[in-house]
Amino acid sequence: MEALANASENKPEEGCVGAGTGTVCFGWKGGIGTSSRKLPEELGGYTVGVLVQSNFGGVLEIAGVPVGQELGQYYFKNVIESADGSCMIVVATDAPLDARNLKRLAKRALLGLGKTGGVMSNGSGDYVIAFSTAEENRIPYQSEENSQEMTVLRNGSMTPLFMAAIEATEEAVLNSLFEAENTSGQEGRKIEALPVKKVMKILKEYGRE
Repeated sequence: MEALANASENKPEEGCVGAGTGTVCFGWKGGIGTSSRKLPEELGGYTVGVLVQSNFGGVLEIAGVPVGQELGQYYFKNVIESADGSCMIVVATDAPLDARNLKRLAKRALLGLGKTGGVMSNGSGDYVIAFSTAEENRIPYQSEENSQEMTVLRNGSMTPLFMAAIEATEEAVLNSLFEAENTSGQEGRKIEALPVKKVMKILKEYGRE
């Protein structure tokens, strides 16, 4: 209730905040990241928003660039290095979707995680939930009617939403890394943040300015 009461339209905090305080992503400090995409009006004008708690491993890629390898920090480099964790992803949209297509939309978010180099390792619990805020499908708590008509998007109109979920998830993961800071935790354990200046130099060398 407190979270709902404090909700606003301001830009949310990202990085080492909330549940992202203790997370590790690709061997660097992970955290909370968010991003969204809005479809053009000819495709419905719907919005897809994604919030990620990045806590997983693999080989970091940004725009197809093997950043993790270039920085010398990646899964299997030292064989015993872990890629486990539990990544939580929330996908929200105002498109009128039923439970079946929300499940399909949630699955596409994992493709966005894969584009960052995540491997969904054996011990990594990676979860996605998706929901719709479509006004026309709100279910009243009480009603004198025994049935309710609902508007749902057809399967043929889902692909643009899938693309939006993939892109937004990828960007949300990267935002969580770029916004994170060096963190010290229990028993003096330290996790360093992604060296952003080095990353930008690498991306430039690969022509991704």
